[in-house]
Amino acid sequence: GAPSPQRRAARGRHARHRAAGAGGAAPGAGGALARAVAAHRLDAGQLRRAADAAVRTATLDGRPVGPDDLRTAVRAQNGAGLDRLARRVEPAVGWDDLVLPPTTHRRLRELALRARHREQVLGQWGMRPGGGRGRGVVALFAGGSGTGKTMSAEVVAADLGMDLYVVDLSTVVDKYIGETEKNLERIFTGASAVNAVLLFDEADAIFGKRSEVKDAHDRHANIESAYLLQRMESFDGIAVLTTNLRANLDEAFTRRLDVVADFPVPDAEHRLALWERCLGTRLPRSEDLDLAFCADRFELAGGSIRACAVTAAYLAAEAEGPLTMGQVVTAVAQEYRKLGRLVLEGEFGPYLAEALGA
Repeated sequence: GAPSPQRRAARGRHARHRAAGAGGAAPGAGGALARAVAAHRLDAGQLRRAADAAVRTATLDGRPVGPDDLRTAVRAQNGAGLDRLARRVEPAVGWDDLVLPPTTHRRLRELALRARHREQVLGQWGMRPGGGRGRGVVALFAGGSGTGKTMSAEVVAADLGMDLYVVDLSTVVDKYIGETEKNLERIFTGASAVNAVLLFDEADAIFGKRSEVKDAHDRHANIESAYLLQRMESFDGIAVLTTNLRANLDEAFTRRLDVVADFPVPDAEHRLALWERCLGTRLPRSEDLDLAFCADRFELAGGSIRACAVTAAYLAAEAEGPLTMGQVVTAVAQEYRKLGRLVLEGEFGPYLAEALGA
């Protein structure tokens, strides 16, 4: 069986001492090493191998063992089994990269905090509501396309020193009865052996409201979501589900969630911050560039603003000059067409002619 939380905590201390002792960690670094892997669940062998790998890395560089050495070594212990069922993302973003409302930010911090302390709260203190066996943390990110749900999961994973595995549920849902559960079971089994954040994209595919049973297909769909509810309760990892429509989700399911974060379409102030962030500091800007106008007039989500910024940058590179307002407007008009939106004078104002010529 799985080791008790006390045994696991003792093993964690042993591995950290091993890393600190053998690698000559800097004085007082034990706490930082402990925090680096606080959210991970590892058996004795994995801990021993991770500590040894961290020591080797630090020794080769001729320096004491640091938290990053331990985090990298722990991630290397992850099995490759999950790679076949999910897309692995090595996080490359941090808290500073997020442009979100303060309430959403707080929910994300709460998710990271729960992941970090779940061994103590759910394991040692036995605070699992409803007597669920798992020590997992399950969050729901609700919001439209491009509002930053996946990127936020990446930031939380980075904060915990973990990889992110993105599961596209539409590829898991199989038309053959019983196959969906088998695929999901493989994912959960693989995830329990891997210290990672599991992101179920477009969760509505399975977690939609359980329907009134009219035929065998309805009954099967209900079995799938019931299986999933039960499987979530015994899961030991960190799972994030994303949905475009929170109202679609089954109440029995939302009751089991630890954290629910809403991702609204950004307002003008957040859109301006997104334009600034997406264009960056290295791209030269023309005097006529009016980002305040863009933020005020064009109601776009972060993902669309990023796409516009990249398109505009290509236009500037082709023109071999600084980024102009005309290029940005052209990029926005192209994005509008991609989204199936009309190019209207009310939004584009004095730049309408350029937009229509895009």
